Amino acid sequence: MTLPYGATVLEHFRRPRNQRALEAPTATREGYNPLCGDRVRIELDVEGDTIRAAAFTANACAICTASASLLTERVSGLSLEQAAALTDAETVSALGTELPAGRLLCAILPLRTLREALTGLLPAA
Repeated sequence: MTLPYGATVLEHFRRPRNQRALEAPTATREGYNPLCGDRVRIELDVEGDTIRAAAFTANACAICTASASLLTERVSGLSLEQAAALTDAETVSALGTELPAGRLLCAILPLRTLREALTGLLPAA
């Protein structure tokens, strides 16, 4: 059987990590992809300049859900600056599979939503 998206995407889609609402999030943002209808909500629990916990809820495709799962695992414990420095390429690479160009926005929607959630939490430059 050929896996359509690769083992990592399927694992995180079938068993997403951190798919829940946080009890008292410090920052929350919802992202939407008008091309396919994906919706993702990123919630952060921040103490000082450290992300103590990250969670998401989504009504989204396998790629977006897997990306949000991987992203929330990755940013927990990072500083706000480290999280803000994550790149689109790193996010896509973490999925461990080649994506068609038309599906790249699905993969980076959670990261773009995270960046928006960080707005106002980062010190002014």
